[in-house]
Amino acid sequence: MNLKNEFWAFIPARKGSKTIRNKNILKINKVPLIGYSLKTAKKSKLIKKTIFSSDSSKYFKIAKKFGYDIPHLRDKKTSNDKANDLVVFVDFIKKFYKKNNYLPKFFVHFRPTTPIRNLTTIDKAIKLMKKNHKNFSSLRSVRLMPDPAFKCLRIVDKKLCSIFKKDFSLDKVNKSRHKYEKTYEADGIIDIYKTEVMLKKTLLGNRVLPFVTQDTYSNIDTLEQLKSVRSILKKSRKRS
Repeated sequence: MNLKNEFWAFIPARKGSKTIRNKNILKINKVPLIGYSLKTAKKSKLIKKTIFSSDSSKYFKIAKKFGYDIPHLRDKKTSNDKANDLVVFVDFIKKFYKKNNYLPKFFVHFRPTTPIRNLTTIDKAIKLMKKNHKNFSSLRSVRLMPDPAFKCLRIVDKKLCSIFKKDFSLDKVNKSRHKYEKTYEADGIIDIYKTEVMLKKTLLGNRVLPFVTQDTYSNIDTLEQLKSVRSILKKSRKRS
């Protein structure tokens, strides 16, 4: 397969959303969510092409105002609730290669629901992956959790229980957070995938390079998170 040593941004935005209607095109400071990711992709000199992937002609029309290089029109199979990221990426890979006979080695995944991104952070992640790609199958940005995951709880049989196994003896987890290993959660700022890995039917592979960030967390899944991000961006705009 003809793979160019390039990084292409991939921005997926389907029209369906259960939590917030038309979430991907909601405006913050007069800019739709997809606009933030598209603008970041265009600003980075390390990203050669930008792909906008959607099942909506309306979304494509809005995205065109911010610029993208390659459209990826998704069908029902790749835009329903059951379609995961891997299905969407592989669909693009197969369709584009069939017509053009080449692909990039790397895809940079920008989720529209994470609008706040620092360009320096993005370029740093790309450079890190470029330097270490022979030893890792992908890169994922993560942030340190304020409380280790080992302290998390769930409710089982109407009682509080350990998150790891069916154990109701909570004294075992009721320790100072400093007693536990540090744990991290994906922050949605940037993920980088390898084309060759995705063609093996896995998105991240089993050697994921961690990229720890301290940037503002801005993932939007709920109305409360949307309000919070709006407030952050509004204050940022006033300062600038």
